[in-house]
Amino acid sequence: MGLMSKIIPDSGGTRQKEDYVEIDDKAVEAQASGADTELRIAKIGEKQDVIHIKDAVYDGDVVIADITRHNTQDRTMEHITDELKQVANEVGGDIAQKGDDQLIITPHGVAINRDPLGQ
Repeated sequence: MGLMSKIIPDSGGTRQKEDYVEIDDKAVEAQASGADTELRIAKIGEKQDVIHIKDAVYDGDVVIADITRHNTQDRTMEHITDELKQVANEVGGDIAQKGDDQLIITPHGVAINRDPLGQ
């Protein structure tokens, strides 16, 4: 079985447990423990979730927020986005929406390149 057939199996092919690699996240976490900036993951389920995101960005962390529970056109989401834009502006960071399901908010010194890799 070639490399590409492992990545993209032939139609009808199934993956086996041994096709996946276990990542020892504790070892990686120990190596990164001295990092100045962290990448934080958040879910925005209700308006109060924005407080934790704002705190993380003010602390200098990058946040990727899952917004799948909200319609990107509703007023609540519009208000949340406006709040997070204000935070990004206050800290000299950046904010971008990726598709209909993610917001990426960065602190000062971290810009979001909107061009996909490889294109």
